[in-house]
Amino acid sequence: MYVCLCHGVSDKKIRQLAIDEGITDIKGIKKCTALGTQCGKCIKPTKEILAETEYLQIKQAS
Repeated sequence: MYVCLCHGVSDKKIRQLAIDEGITDIKGIKKCTALGTQCGKCIKPTKEILAETEYLQIKQAS
């Protein structure tokens, strides 16, 4: 699903950056994509995706 319609950033891309690159915050995602640079509606869902991804990684590790 597209999280940032303005720049075509998907939830899959956000998860990939979180897992492969260890990015855990919006600032890091913004450095790699154009997310949040236009309308900003994608910031909240991106934070939720990052938190969910981090939670799942912790859960899998234990």
